[in-house]
Amino acid sequence: MPAKTVKAAIEELRNAVQSLEGAIDGRFDKERDLSEFEGEVRRVNTDRSRLAQELDQSQFRANRLEEVNREVSRRLVTAMETIRAVLDR
Repeated sequence: MPAKTVKAAIEELRNAVQSLEGAIDGRFDKERDLSEFEGEVRRVNTDRSRLAQELDQSQFRANRLEEVNREVSRRLVTAMETIRAVLDR
């Protein structure tokens, strides 16, 4: 009977070690997944920052082009009025 008890204890110990190994493997997998997720979040944040900066630059250029367009339109109107005044003489 004691041999059976020792065998049973060894079997329980073996099962416990296997369960522990499985839990450790699972934990390592979760940490690796978390690390990969954190890396992806960092990449997304970097892309977001870059895109926000590009958007700001594009908006600045668009605003500048609007200003230039208004100035060109104003000058064209002035030139047309000058030409009309010369032609009307």
